[in-house]
Amino acid sequence: MPLHHIGFEVRDFDQSLQWYAKALSPIGYSITNDFEHGPVKVGSVGSSREDSPLWISKGVPGKTNFGQLHLAFNTNSHSVVNEFHKAGLAAGGECNGPPGPRPQYHEHYYAAFVRDPDGNNVEVVCHDPEGGSR
Repeated sequence: MPLHHIGFEVRDFDQSLQWYAKALSPIGYSITNDFEHGPVKVGSVGSSREDSPLWISKGVPGKTNFGQLHLAFNTNSHSVVNEFHKAGLAAGGECNGPPGPRPQYHEHYYAAFVRDPDGNNVEVVCHDPEGGSR
């Protein structure tokens, strides 16, 4: 059964929602939801309202354990990996590994890693030996 969505709390809701929309635009993601749910602000990023696998909400006051996630998104193109890295940095993320091969995982693993505003490690990876296309 495929994963439907993952949700997590962030320090600055608006900053993080914008960061994910910009950083993940190379894989076709944008803001798909942004609403109040009682006292909590909730938003999602995905390819459509029906396909929104990434949900964020404002962390509760006093929470300190942010930045402990590793999120990996799959693509079939080295150029999309490169575009993600560039977009993530332009949106204010921190490089945690430039685009390139990662043979320690397997011979065709090509990925880039960027830390989001809370320090979560966000990755886009291509497993295609030729780098594929979009």
